[in-house]
Formats: sequence, C-alpha cells, structure tokens
Amino acid sequence: MSANHPLDEQAIRTIVEDVMRGLGRAAPVAASASEPKATAAPSAPRSRGPRFGVFDDVKEACAAAQVAFEQLRNKGVAGRAKVVEIVKDLCTRNAKVWGKFEFDETKIGRLEHKIAKLEIVKLVPGVEWLQPRGMSGDHGITMEEHAPFGVVGAVLPVTHSIPTLSGNVINIVAAGNSVVFNPHPGGARSAALAVRTFNEAIFAVLGIENLVCTVEKPTIETFGALTKDEHVRLLCVTGGPMVVKAAMASGKRAICAGPGNPPVVVDGTGNLAKAAADIISGAAFDNNLLCIGEKQVFVLEHVADRFMNELASAGAAKLTASQLAKLSASAFTNAKDAGGCSHAVLNRQLVGADAAVLAQHAGAIVTAECPLLFAETDAEHVFVMEEQMMPMLPIVRVKDFNAAIAAAVKSEHGYKHSCVIHSLNVERMTQMARALDTTLFVKNGPSTAGLGLGGEGYLSYSIATTTGEGITTPETFTRTRRCVMVDNLRIY
Repeated sequence: MSANHPLDEQAIRTIVEDVMRGLGRAAPVAASASEPKATAAPSAPRSRGPRFGVFDDVKEACAAAQVAFEQLRNKGVAGRAKVVEIVKDLCTRNAKVWGKFEFDETKIGRLEHKIAKLEIVKLVPGVEWLQPRGMSGDHGITMEEHAPFGVVGAVLPVTHSIPTLSGNVINIVAAGNSVVFNPHPGGARSAALAVRTFNEAIFAVLGIENLVCTVEKPTIETFGALTKDEHVRLLCVTGGPMVVKAAMASGKRAICAGPGNPPVVVDGTGNLAKAAADIISGAAFDNNLLCIGEKQVFVLEHVADRFMNELASAGAAKLTASQLAKLSASAFTNAKDAGGCSHAVLNRQLVGADAAVLAQHAGAIVTAECPLLFAETDAEHVFVMEEQMMPMLPIVRVKDFNAAIAAAVKSEHGYKHSCVIHSLNVERMTQMARALDTTLFVKNGPSTAGLGLGGEGYLSYSIATTTGEGITTPETFTRTRRCVMVDNLRIY
C-alpha cells in the first residue's frame, strides 16, 4: 500500500491493538476500537521548561526530533560517538535501578535478567561500525558513505522496554538520526524514565534537548500518527504480523522484527548434559521472553529419556501428562477467526510468569528458584506450535533426524527467525540450516550466544527477520550515498 492509500481508522485500531497486546501482557489503551472517541483539541506546548524528549503529542515530538536531528548533524561523527558513550554509561550505572523500575511496572520476567539486559547494552556497536568504501581508477575517485535518514519512528515491546529502547538509540544515533518511540503502554513509564535521563545528559554535553523522544501516554492513535508524520522517514517496529503489516503498509521504509518460535534439535551426538544446561540457560532467560529463546525441543528417541534426565539434573522440573493438561488449559483458550477457523489464544497473564507460578496452574509445586518447566508432548501440541513466551519447554520425541527437521520447520512457521541445534555432525547442521533458513542459527550453545553472549559477535535487541536486515546495526539505519570526482587523478 502506498502513502496515497493510507490505512483507514478501523484498520489502524485493529492493527495497533495487536501491538499493545501482542508484545507481552495486555495493557489498557485510551479507547476501545469499537467505541467512538471525541477528537481533542491540539495539545498546546507546555510552559514547564525543557521537555527532554517526553511528549504528550506525537506531532510535537516529531517536530522536536527533526530539530534535534539537524543539531546532531552539525556535531559530526564525534557528537554521535559522545551520545553512544552517554547511553552505554547510563545503562551500566543505572542497570539495577532501571531494571527494578521496569520489573515493577511490567511485572513480567525475572528481576536479575532485567538488570542483566541493561548491563550488556554496552555490547551494541556504535559509530565504529560505519566504514566508508572508497574506489579509485583511471577515471577518478568514488566514495560511498552511510548517510542518515533523519527522524526514525520506533515501536517498543513491553518485554524489553528500556533495553530495546537503549539498543535502538545507540544504533539509530550512531547512524546520525534522531528517534521518536511509541512504547507499549505497559512499559511507557520505563521508556520515559530512560528517555528523560538520556536527554538530560546529552543536553549537558552537546546542547541537544530532544534527540531521543517518546510518547508519554501511547495509544492506538499515537501509533497511527507516528507512522503518518511528515518528519518520520524510517520506521523500526518489533511485534507480531499485524503491526508489521501496518508498518509495511505505511508508505515509509520499515525495518520490521516480526514473530519467532525458535525450535531446537538434539540428535545425541554431542554432550547431552551440556545441551540440557545450554537449553535451560537460553529458554529460562527472563522467563523465555526473548524472541530468540528456545521454545520447543525435538530430540531423537534413542536419547530422549537421557536428555530429559539431564534437564532434571540441571534444575528444570518435569510435568506429568495430567499436569501439562491443566497448565495448557490455563495458558490457552480457543477462539474463532473471521473465517470461522478455531485457533489458540494465549493467556497474557501468564506471559513471562515464573516457573513456580506456571507450576501452580499445573497443580504442581516447585521452588521459587526453579528456572524452567518441561513436559513431553506430541509435535502438534499447542505449546509447540504457539510462541508462548513462558518458561515451559515442550519436549518431542522423533524417530530420526529427518523427522526432527520436518517437525522443526513446521513449528517455526516460516518466520525465518531463529533456531538451535545440539550436534557434532556438520552435515546435519548444514541440513538444518538449509531447511529452516533462519536469520539466527546457533550450534551447540544457548540461544543467547547468537547475540554475542557466550558466543562471538555483537548485540542488538531488534532482529529484523521480516524485512531481511537481520540483527540490526548502525548501518541498518543508514542510506548509501555516493560521491564521485571525475578526472585523471591517479599517480601510477
């Protein structure tokens, strides 16, 4: 859909409701999509002094971000590098306070992991990532550089509000842009806290007040306004299929991190104890809120019992068939779509809940320290097929490696997001890589190793699977600009 054919109001409401409830626990929005809402008068500028990036009105925020972008341009690459330094330093110094603040606001995940996600923001690449490309020949010199877009509009998930915001700020500002965020309502106060703190520090050093902006009270309407604003040149969106569709239909270029349901294959050729420990490490991190986190495991039947024993030895708790049935009934309900087809609906109240809370719904008792539940299921079970974002891992026995790959492909739904294998057989690794063709593929490690945590590489909290940019870097938020000088300039 082009910019000349924007989405109608009802479509915007429907799509953005998916943003508000599809990225974590549902939070109330300003108005129901089925109820008319009175049109308010344009917000008047406040007279309370500097805004430091926190705005009621999207139009005002985008206009301020445009001014900030122009100011940043005058500061050069050195100015961008200073902003990156400020953001990384503030995330490190405030990790405990901000992690606790976000945990208290969202009430999902694990406090120690909220803190850890902020402590590792320093691993996100900055201006050093942007390297120009030069060419010279008989006919002159050509230089290709990475130029900024201007104002970037971004949508934040409730699952990682401040970490995603901070990582995006580093990437976006290192590329020379400013940014306006429309956070999830459930994490809006956390986003505002970080934005205000960033801008106060940036203003003190560079004199730029609103380089990073956020909507203080995000709604369906603010999302629509952000996608349409004349100053916004690029969108960065994390969410389910509907929000991605909205961004891609806006008429603007969009970088879209869509859904994932990462499968794991264990073929028994490697160390089963290590495989179990790695899988728990990845799947239990922040109660499985990470989009890259292990969501279902397909294990060859001849090692299945040994593998599950290793999971239990590493601290995970196994549910019986009856306990799994009880938990499934609490975690999912059935609904019918517009075509009359039945589909599972996730209970958002259990997203990111502790394993001990899930165990209560299953009629089981585990300690508060238990990181993960697991249960044996069939390949069609709802916990296998749905991206549930809970610390409950379904384990599926398969007769051979080909069956494991076929089941993994089906459960991943063609999202091309992430997958994991534990194997020492390189041919099998290659077979899985080709079959799933995911953006992120981890071999013999926890899923988090794919983002440089225990593996080589760099960190980013936005993985653009839908639009193909992959793990975002500063280069993701640039356009290529070529400068050519024509003449016989070569000495030799």
